[in-house]
Amino acid sequence: AVALNSMLISPDFLFVIDRYEPDPDHPGVMRLDAYSYATRLSLLLWNAGPDDELIRAAETGELQTAAGRARQVDRLLASSRLESGVRAFFEDMLGFDDLASLSKDAHIYPVFSGVTLQDAREQTLRTIFDQLVTRKMDYRDLFTTRDTFISPALAALLQVPAPPGWSAYTSPEGSPRVGLLTQISFLSGHAHPGRSSPTLRGKALRELLLCQKVPRPPPNVDFSIVENPNSTMKTARERLTAHRANPVCAGCHKLTDPIGLALENFDGAGQFRETERGAPIDTSGSLDGREFTDAIGLGQALHDHPALPACLVQRVYSYATGSPVAANDKPVVQQLTKRFAETGYRLPDLLRSMALSPGFSNVSPRAAPERTALNSTTGASR
Repeated sequence: AVALNSMLISPDFLFVIDRYEPDPDHPGVMRLDAYSYATRLSLLLWNAGPDDELIRAAETGELQTAAGRARQVDRLLASSRLESGVRAFFEDMLGFDDLASLSKDAHIYPVFSGVTLQDAREQTLRTIFDQLVTRKMDYRDLFTTRDTFISPALAALLQVPAPPGWSAYTSPEGSPRVGLLTQISFLSGHAHPGRSSPTLRGKALRELLLCQKVPRPPPNVDFSIVENPNSTMKTARERLTAHRANPVCAGCHKLTDPIGLALENFDGAGQFRETERGAPIDTSGSLDGREFTDAIGLGQALHDHPALPACLVQRVYSYATGSPVAANDKPVVQQLTKRFAETGYRLPDLLRSMALSPGFSNVSPRAAPERTALNSTTGASR
């Protein structure tokens, strides 16, 4: 019992420990040892520890050769286990852990249930893997595609027919459901229990997808204008316009509201609507100078935004190395971003470039010889 207890509380058991060694080919440079590289590689691509073949490659020294690394990276990328790794990364990137505690007012949204929430999460992950890995499509097309998957629970919310189980689904021309921003996981996950929130949706878009930090609201802000259920102002646009009259609030809301309001045709549960409290909804807006009239236009503006693919590279790099992107990482990240564009913004190519990059396996000579890697883009251990 004492031995078992000691093992279970050991840092070597609880954390991923990166161990380094001098790189014989580059004096003054430290690199991951073969076993640490194998672990980091397997966690990135499979979200699991290394298999026997990868361990043997570490034992024999194959992993410390360029050809050996490329062979193992390609093997892991070709495996069906890649799906687990891709899903784990995007669950982390999109903050899907927060969906576990999400609740909606059953009186306002009677069709929305726990099953709906589970299926909304699954819909997004299925769409991502199908588009980016199975079909090897451009990452940016996730925000303009009409192709997805649907379940009976989601069909009830979307008011469309669906067979039992999961099935492929393409939203028809003229439908406002285009891209990940119009999926239930994003719309309901960034809204209040009883109403939508252009501010939360705009904040999520900027922070999760563009890597732009939105400042926290200052203390003692008066939110009564936007929260008053008996307000004479019928739409969220009217209420937020009045709220922005306070100069203390205007700065942050200028970042979030012009994009979040484009999604106001979807209520707090993600159901489509054309009016709010009897008033027509205006979904026009702009994203960093790019104007649009609705959610479809917002998706296209996001697709074309240069920060979108650059943000993905930063998040994959941070997730892969277990630490935020530091100043000395920027040249590697910039090179990876350039390579991502050259390969058509395809995720498997990005993962391969990442796993074979110096930033994935080397560290600054000033780094400690041993450190704990917290494998998450948000800084939490797995």
